Amino acid sequence: MIQLREVALRRGARLLFEGASFTVNPGEHVGLVGRNGSGKSSLFALLAGRLHADRGDVEIPPRWRLGEVAQAMPETDQGATDYVLAGDLPLAQAHEALAAAETADDGHAMAEAHVALEEAGAFDARARAEALLLGLGFEAARLDAPVNLFSGGWRMRLQLARALMCPSDLLLLDEPTNHLDLDALVWLENWLQRYAGTLVVISHDREFLDAVTQATLHVEEGRVTRYGGNYSAFEALRAERLTLAAAAYSRQQERIAHLQHFIDRFRAKATKARQAQSRVKALERMERLAPVLTAADFSFEFREPPALPDPMLVLADVHCGYRTAAADGADVTILDDVNRTVRAGQRIGILGANGQGKSTLVKTIAGVLPPLAGRITEGKGLAIGYFAQQEMDLLAEDDTPLERMVRLAREVSPQAREQELRNFLGQFRFDGERVHQRVGTLSGGERARLVLATIVWQRPNLLLLDEPTNHLDLDTREALSLALNEFEGTVLLVSHDRALLREVCDAFWLVGRGRGVEDFDGDLDDYQRWLLEASRTAARGREAAARASPAPSPAPSPAPARRSAHNAHAAHAPQGAQAAAATPAASPAAAARPRDDRKAKAAARQRLADATRAQRVELAQVDKRLAALAAERAEVESALAAPGRPGAEMAELARRLAHVAAETAVLEERWLELHSQIDSARATAG
Repeated sequence: MIQLREVALRRGARLLFEGASFTVNPGEHVGLVGRNGSGKSSLFALLAGRLHADRGDVEIPPRWRLGEVAQAMPETDQGATDYVLAGDLPLAQAHEALAAAETADDGHAMAEAHVALEEAGAFDARARAEALLLGLGFEAARLDAPVNLFSGGWRMRLQLARALMCPSDLLLLDEPTNHLDLDALVWLENWLQRYAGTLVVISHDREFLDAVTQATLHVEEGRVTRYGGNYSAFEALRAERLTLAAAAYSRQQERIAHLQHFIDRFRAKATKARQAQSRVKALERMERLAPVLTAADFSFEFREPPALPDPMLVLADVHCGYRTAAADGADVTILDDVNRTVRAGQRIGILGANGQGKSTLVKTIAGVLPPLAGRITEGKGLAIGYFAQQEMDLLAEDDTPLERMVRLAREVSPQAREQELRNFLGQFRFDGERVHQRVGTLSGGERARLVLATIVWQRPNLLLLDEPTNHLDLDTREALSLALNEFEGTVLLVSHDRALLREVCDAFWLVGRGRGVEDFDGDLDDYQRWLLEASRTAARGREAAARASPAPSPAPSPAPARRSAHNAHAAHAPQGAQAAAATPAASPAAAARPRDDRKAKAAARQRLADATRAQRVELAQVDKRLAALAAERAEVESALAAPGRPGAEMAELARRLAHVAAETAVLEERWLELHSQIDSARATAG
């Protein structure tokens, strides 16, 4: 088990923990919760051995194997599946042992290495790695794509798959759901529920914590308190504990006041002096209870919109996608024939697997991407507030919250005074000198709150929120949920936070290529059941395809370095097998068959090349455009970093960067689709 006793931990001058003590039992799944900045990640580093306690004892079984997600962004040309396979350390060590034994021509060592490979599950390791990648949302066509071709979010999924691939006794997961869509999140929940080792997970997703944990460690004010049960049970138990503590403190204060009143009244009287003195001693012996102090709850609200057009907007035969830079100017459609009407006051959740076009739809409605065809009719007075992850990246690193709001106020509210802006920022926990803190030093949660503040200030009547909770803690998520429920306008929400979707949305759209956008007739529980059934159907299809495929051809005869192990195996083989091994060479007719096979395979390859020529040509164009966009992004980022540029030029550069990011995202989706089409053609060709 894991035991911490009276642990103190400092990071620089800051005391993170003082007297922290708790126990985690073997095989237990534990959620680690607390406000952002309370020290949860530092506690993880302590458990992983990267930090050492300044005082106290930390006991973890020395034989336990540790699994955790590496935070460094991988930079390698290695294929995605091979990269995940390399995370299985016992398997990698067994392969290294086999290679060393073959080099030394040591038959005994080779036999031991083969046993180690069998124990490590080498026979199905690649299938397990591919299952992890498919479960986390990777397309089958990209399972062997180089790691460097994936965006940052997908590379973090690769790191997660690599951590899950490695056998472990203790698994530490720090915000594993941040880069997952709802489909992958449901899959991860099911995987972790079956995980047999000890799990400690940091997450701000209450439904995820409820699904995968049986105990909760709460970090607050340098202390770690253990609660039995998942996050919902923790909330109830903590509320009860705080109520009891407040009542006990109140009773003690009444007792102290009563004793002090008696002392003050009768200390001077000779007949009561002895009794007064005994009460003085009782006061001195009394162990004083601390008052119950909890951090102030965070809350904000969206301002009343100046107008509420109805309908807000109408999409008629809209095609969503992008225009390529190729000479033929061909359009790449992600969603076609979208016919939707958005009414005032609606709360719509947008569902769909990753890469199916949710963000493309939201960007088209927001005006970031123009529609390829069809018409979008906006209601009079429509004002859109758009939250996207790129918006956080577009915040200038040298900017401050106050400077950002001053510029915004000039655009939408010229009469705003600085004190009014300070008061407004205070609602989002930017108070005092924090309004002058540089954006480059803000955490992800603080940046997200600043983006929310800019949206609230603009008084929108239509909110387009694309994964707004990725960097928000539980308190801020709760505040966002309450604010959205009080918002008088319309909400379109893309999120993997099921608690937020349940609390905010009363209708759902299902987005998917080939079917456009349609109403989903059900709730989130129905959607999760639909996802799981679709996953099972796909798995059964893969198994059926594997059974139908021809058996692999026999391996070639062993190389000289492996000959001794091969002979040792043959010595114990059945006599029939030995006789078969000694059979003379095949007949001339049989020898001619390989030439016929080669001709047939060449013809099949030519047919496949003809069938996929259009996709491969477009794929080359997409690759070329992605390279050009990467160069343009580097150029713009370099220009943004240069000092002394006027504000108008900086704004234009920021807009260019936003367009580059948007086009890159759409091109990456098209890259996936083209590879999927080529992969399907290969499967059909057989």
